[in-house]
This record gives sequence, structure tokens and C-alpha cells, in this order.
Amino acid sequence: MAQGRTPKATPSRPTRPRPTDSHPPDASAAPLWLSVVLFAGSGCAALIYELVWFQLLQLVVGSTAISLGILLATFMGGLGLGSLLQPRVVSDRHHPFRVYGVLELGIGLMAILILFGVPLIGSLYTGAGDHGLTGLVLRAVIAGLCLLPPTILMGAALPAVARWVKATPRGVSWVGLLYGSNTAGAVLGCVLAGFYLLRVYDMATATYVAVAINAVISLISFHLAARTARHVVASDSTPVPRLCEGHACLVYFVIAVSGMCALGAEVIWTRILSLLLGPTVYTFTIILAVFLFGLGVGSCVASVLARRSTNPQRDLGICQIALAAAIAWSAFVVCCSLPYWPIVVSISSSPWISFQVDLVRCLWAILPAPLLWGASVPLALAAAAPRARDSGRLVGAIYAANTVGAIVGALLFSLVVVQWLGTQTAQRILVGLSGLVGLMALAPWAWPPWKSRAHGARAVAVVAAALVAFQLAANVPAVPGALIAHGRRLPLRLSLRDPQTRAPLTPNVLYAGEGLNASVAVTEEQSVRVFHVSGKNEASTSPNDMRLQRMLGHLPALMHPNPRSVLVVGFGAGVTAGSFVPYPGIQRIVICEIEPLIPQVVSKYFAAVNNDVLHDPRVEVVYDDARHYILTTREKFDIITSDPIHPWVKGAAALYTREYFELVRRHLNPGGVVTQWVPLYETGVTTVRDEMATFFDAFPQGTIWANTDGGRGYDVVLLGTDGPPAFNVDRLRERLERPDHAAVARSLQAVGLGSALDLMATYAGRGTDLAPWLAGAQINRDCSLRLQYEAGMESYTQNATEILGVIAAYRRFPQDLFASSDSLGLGSIRGGGSGASSD
Repeated sequence: MAQGRTPKATPSRPTRPRPTDSHPPDASAAPLWLSVVLFAGSGCAALIYELVWFQLLQLVVGSTAISLGILLATFMGGLGLGSLLQPRVVSDRHHPFRVYGVLELGIGLMAILILFGVPLIGSLYTGAGDHGLTGLVLRAVIAGLCLLPPTILMGAALPAVARWVKATPRGVSWVGLLYGSNTAGAVLGCVLAGFYLLRVYDMATATYVAVAINAVISLISFHLAARTARHVVASDSTPVPRLCEGHACLVYFVIAVSGMCALGAEVIWTRILSLLLGPTVYTFTIILAVFLFGLGVGSCVASVLARRSTNPQRDLGICQIALAAAIAWSAFVVCCSLPYWPIVVSISSSPWISFQVDLVRCLWAILPAPLLWGASVPLALAAAAPRARDSGRLVGAIYAANTVGAIVGALLFSLVVVQWLGTQTAQRILVGLSGLVGLMALAPWAWPPWKSRAHGARAVAVVAAALVAFQLAANVPAVPGALIAHGRRLPLRLSLRDPQTRAPLTPNVLYAGEGLNASVAVTEEQSVRVFHVSGKNEASTSPNDMRLQRMLGHLPALMHPNPRSVLVVGFGAGVTAGSFVPYPGIQRIVICEIEPLIPQVVSKYFAAVNNDVLHDPRVEVVYDDARHYILTTREKFDIITSDPIHPWVKGAAALYTREYFELVRRHLNPGGVVTQWVPLYETGVTTVRDEMATFFDAFPQGTIWANTDGGRGYDVVLLGTDGPPAFNVDRLRERLERPDHAAVARSLQAVGLGSALDLMATYAGRGTDLAPWLAGAQINRDCSLRLQYEAGMESYTQNATEILGVIAAYRRFPQDLFASSDSLGLGSIRGGGSGASSD
């Protein structure tokens, strides 16, 4: 009787049996399914951190491609290092969920340290003078100190929980599901941070939300560890075989190349799609979310398929062959199809409508490839599982191989391939690599072809797949020069027709190039030459643009009694920098430009209007992020003039913060002058108000100078000094009449400013006049950078005249600001002249 009762009692006991593989007993299945939910939360927190940390560290190390490459390599390097170290450092005797809880708690604590520590590093970093090789080393050290500790913990999480299942093809399919849920959570974190937390709040709030998620996950993990038995994957006496044996080495190589292609493609497609959709923070968020969505869905689906597969390595090879076709599809769609969809961004003033359209376009263009890249990970796990005993080491090795490949892909394609070979060749390489590793994975399945009829048929299929991949790579299209020039407004530009012949007005692209940090183009229409960056107009030879570019140079140069040194932020067409060339007293002109292609190539197309500034012996060009240069240089200047790109362009808001303007002020010599461009087009009242409030918070006595378009609003120049400003019209007139300033006078006359009074008549007010209007403005700070989110929302509007009218309504003539013996002249300034013609 006792023997008969024993088998009945054993399964009915409320014990906590160990999982065996992908079909664990019910008591262990519940924690596994709950871990899927927990990993989704981990992914959500990780993406919030990633967006916050990249934004925070860019303030210190800059926003160049090199800086971003260092940040990305450090971030992903930490993930790979953590996945390798965890199963080797942490014994399998520790409960997997307890280890997971400790890791999540550590990530949250590290995040708080980074939030408060990076600003301290920035203050210590000031004046480091780190340029060249020394600068690269310092940037890498800072990125490593900040990102490696938490990312190592992030990378260790998946191998830690993977020890809850056995290292079998069916068992590791659960790990693929965890990877997929983690990626799905990352989609939520990306959207939550990019569209809400960082837009409405700031980096601190976003960090606290992510820390709270980590804390909840940690508590649940500790609870699971207390309620479930520890699963031992291998006893101490059981040797763990080498993972890289036989075909397993090939699996690691294939998944590494797959990771390299995935990150390389993300770099390329983000670059092209940002031209098409506009380079706002929302565009980058949408692209990243679509990419992550594809990875997550692909991983989850492949996890189920891998459990039933009889040959996972064959399936992995087929997946890579399919990737060659998917990459070719995306290359064709983003270059030959989407740019010509009849979508005009100005039709709707609601950004949310535009975001929906952008999402559909991204899904159509790039989703197939991320689905297959996501599927590659669980298939690789299943293919390598027969050679492994410790599931933690197996998962860590596969994840590390994929991550190392991703690091190589991100750095290689962003810093080398695109700049040297272009996106067309880069995508051809991706198609070819995917097809090649797919064939390598399929070779054991089809070789030798004479072994049997089935092997012969397989060999024929493999050869056919190789030929198709080669043909697809050969036909990858190039990015149209018109897209580089006109970006999201290309459909509207293509709809224009000649009023007489009704023939389409084809854009006349003189030059189109893909540089290290941006794609640039030069076009010419009706004798007006235009310089484009990232799909938007940056400078041109039109009367309005020429007047603005020269005002940025001549206003501070003439307001300063004796300028000797100048810093120009942003080269553009070189017109502003060239405006300083005629001044005999100026001895040094430093130009800070983030994209080397602009001065080196684009400048020659505008040599006639920029005084061939690059060949002036007083000029030095520094290729760096302007904020980073000013942060690290020890040099001070008499004049700093800033003509950055629109604040809605991702990364540009760092040049519009209170801390940046304070940094600029500290780098002015006594009596120094700074000018700042503020556009009134493709923006809204809220954005302009916040920009001005931030500038005048750093320069309380700052003034406004308007550049109008026939009385309509266009843009303005903000002028700040390190003391109370004063403008003596008589001295200004005398200076322009001097023989050594004849070239300066001609430069002003060429843009409709024929006299000192004409220049002074562009005066449109000062910060103290706007105090009632600016009272409710949000100061753009380093800790929030909300301006880029706000400006991105208003980038679809055209309210330039309305905005200028609001500013002009507060304009008062300051008796203490202007002095002149010509009462009629002062009257023209008082009346507004050309600067306040919209009154």
C-alpha cells in the first residue's frame, strides 16, 4: 500500500519542481511567464536611460559622429561585456531571480549617480583643451566611466535569468521569448521618453520613472526567488564543454555579422529617413521604435518556431538570405519610392497627424529587415544549444557575439563606410554580407551536393540564392540629390511647374554629398544659390538670407570698438565668417563647424559672396561640436557669433540653453559682443519666446535686430554684451567712411544697408521691453532640452509675420541706447525703419 500511495503523493505535493526545458511544470512555468513581463519592464527602463544618457553625455562630449560613435560603442560594449561576464563570475548556485533582482536594483542606483554625476564631470571638463587624439581619449574615458557600469549590469540580466531553463534547443526558446519581450518593452520606453517624459518634463523625471520601474522589477524578482526553488543547470563535477566547437563557431560568426548589419542598416536608414521626415527628435524616436518593434516581434515568433525546428542552423541561414532581400527592399523604398509619395507636410498644422503618416512610412520601408534580425537571435540560440550545457553561458556568448557585431557595424558604417563610400555602397555591402553568411550557414545542409538527390537540390537552391543576393546588391539605388537638398518638402518642390510651359521644374542640384555628420547639397534656381543641410535650407544668396548672414557679422564687429578675435559657430555658406575678412583690426577668426564637408567642398560654391574666407591666413577651422569646443577651449574672443541650425533639428537645442549662453559669456573678452540667430519661420510663438527668454536670461541687456522680408517676418538677430550696450551712430558713420572700412561699407550696401542709420534701423527692441511677454516662458536648460521637443512640434507651422508682430508690439525706443547728432536719423530709428516695418 505504501508503494502504491507514493506515486500519487509525489505529483500532488505543492512543491516547486525545477524546469526541464521549454515545457516546464506548471509551478515553474508561472515564473517564466512572469519573467517575460519583467523583462518587458527592463527593456522599457533601459531605453528611457539610453535616451536620457545620450542626451546628457552629448552636453559634455559633443554631438559629432565621433562622439556619438564612442557613446554607442561604450553602451553596447557594456551590454556585451555584461552578458559574457555574468555566467563566468556569478555561480549557478545563486537563484536566477535573486541575481536578476540585484542587477535591476544596481541599474537604478547607477542611473541616479549618472544623473547627478555627469554635470559635475562637465564642470571639471571645462577648459580641458582636449582636441585631436587627446580629446578622443578623454571623451572615451568619460563615456566609459558613465556608461560601462550600468550597461554591464543590463547585459548581465538575460544570461542570469536564462539559467532558469536548460541549454536545449527547446529550452532556450524561452530565452528568445525573453529577448523579444525585452525589446517590446524597449519600444514602450522609446515612445514614452521621446513623446512624453522628455517633452513634458525633463531628464530627471524620466530617470526617476525608469528607476521606479527597476525597483518594482527588483522587488518582484526577490519575491519569486523566495517562492521558487533554485534550478541548478550543472553540478560542480560536470564539465562544461566548449561552446565554439564544430558548427557552433559558425553560428557565432553568423549572429555577429547579423548584429553588424543590423546596426549598420539602422545608421544608414536613420540618416536617409531623417531627410525625408525631417531631422527632429520625433523622427529619430519613430525610427528607433519601428526598429525595436521589428526586433521584438521577430524574436517572439522565431522563439516559437525554434522549438519545433529540426535544423535551427538551416533556418538561421534561410533567415540571413531573406535579410539580403529585405535590406534591398528597404534601400529601394527609402530612395526610389517614399521620396515621391504625394505627401505635403504643410497640409496639416497638427504634428500628431504628421507623426502618424511618418510611422506608416517607416513601417512600410524598414520593418521587414528588423523582423528577420530579431528572429536571428533565438534561431542562433537553438542552433548553438546542442554544444552547451550552461544556458547562462550559451545565452551570454550568443548575446555578446551579436553585440560585438553591432558595435563594429555602428562604428564602421557611421564613421567610415558612409563617409568614404556613400549610403548606396554601404547598403550593397549589407546585402552582400547577409547573403554571404546565409550561404555559410546553409553550406553544411547542402554540401556535398553529390551525397544524395536531396543534397543536390539543396545545393542548386543555395547557388540560386547566391545569384539573387548578388543581383540585389548590384541594383541598390543611390539617394537622390534632390532628397538631400529638399528633404520632407521634396514632394511640394516636385509639384511646381513652369508658369509658361507647365513643365515640371526639376531641381538643379549642383552638388550632393554625404559627410561624416550630415548630408549636404547645393542647388541653384533663378540665379539664387542655396546651401542645404539634412534636407533643409541653411543658407542662400537670396537678398533676405544674405542680409541676415552679414548682419550676424557686421552688427557685433561695428558695435565693438576694436575687435581682434572672432569665433564663428557654424560655417554655413561662409558668408558670416567672410563678413569679418574686410575688418583690418581683426587678427584671428576661428570657425567651428561640425561637418567637414561644408567648408572643404560647399564653400567654393559661395566663394564670390564669402570673400573666399577659407584662404584668409587669419582663419582657423575647428571641426567639432561648437558647444564641446567652447566647453574645452581656454581661448577668449572679442566676438562670438552663432548661426546654428534650427532648434527643432535633433541636437541643436544644446546651442540654445541657458548654460551654453553662460559658457559663451565666460569666453568673451571685456567689452565682448555675441550675436545669435533666431528664425521666425518653421516655428511657433512658444518656441521663439522660450529661445529669447533663455538668451536674455544670460544677457539681460540684450537687444533684437530684425531681418524682414518685405515687411513680413523672417528672422531676427539677438545681440548681447558683457555690460550695458550703447550705440553711437556718429561714430559708426565715421567708421564706415574710413578708407580702411570701405570694403565693410560695400558689404553692407550689397544687402540694402547703405548707411549706419540703415543698419541701426533694423533695431526691433530689447529684452527688458519684452519682459511681460517673456514672463511665462520656459528657460531651456541643459537638464531638460525641452526646446527641441517644443520646436519639433511647431516646425510644421509658418507664423513668422505673426511672431514679429508680437515682438514689435512691445518695442519702445530707448533714449539711453542710441546717441546721434542727427535728430532725423534718430527719428528713423525711432520709427522702426526696415527693421520694424511690420508695426
